[in-house]
Amino acid sequence: MFFGLDFSSAAFWSAFGSIMLANIVLSGDNAVVIAMAARTLKPEQQKKAIFWGSAAAIVMRIVLTIVAIQLLTLPYLKMIGAALLVYIGVDLLTSGEDDEDGGKEINGMAAAIRTILVADLVMSLDNVLAVAAAAKGDLPLLVLGLLISIPLIVFGATLLTKVMERFPIIITIGAALLGFLAGEMLFTDPAFVSFFGKVSDTVLTAAGLGGAVLVVLLGKAMQKRHAAAE
Repeated sequence: MFFGLDFSSAAFWSAFGSIMLANIVLSGDNAVVIAMAARTLKPEQQKKAIFWGSAAAIVMRIVLTIVAIQLLTLPYLKMIGAALLVYIGVDLLTSGEDDEDGGKEINGMAAAIRTILVADLVMSLDNVLAVAAAAKGDLPLLVLGLLISIPLIVFGATLLTKVMERFPIIITIGAALLGFLAGEMLFTDPAFVSFFGKVSDTVLTAAGLGGAVLVVLLGKAMQKRHAAAE
């Protein structure tokens, strides 16, 4: 036994495997937003922003997991989160437009980490429930699983920043992903469900696609506005 963890137990490894699988599946969107936020920094600062942003996000997720069930029952919380995701998606899509003169440190590392934290907080509201369920109430196991997931997110985000430099279209796809998540969050908010009832998976998907289109259109409009102003 170590901090309440029985490494010789088959139940431990089964639950731990479930947590790791949930983290791998659910951390993809987090890696995308981390990579998008870090891409505006100078190369030597990208690694620091990715590491500290990911580490801080994991710590925040541990705290969030403990109170997730109570949080998700609060009306209008997901609506606020959806609005934040739309804002972040548009902001990430339009940031970095003035990188021509080597000025990739547009928003600074602190701003990049702040963006990572806010986006991770919003996107983790649903994700942490799956991880908490896999841990079956074992808090030490939950914390261990989330801490080990840090290198998974860091590796994914680091790889994505390199790919984004070669294929800028991925930035648009990443922003669309945030819009998709925003649309889904809006339609699953307790306040929305209590008023309109639970929607079908088809409607939920349509809401997500609508959110994705909204973010991309707003982002493109902002890009044109910035270009016209210059």
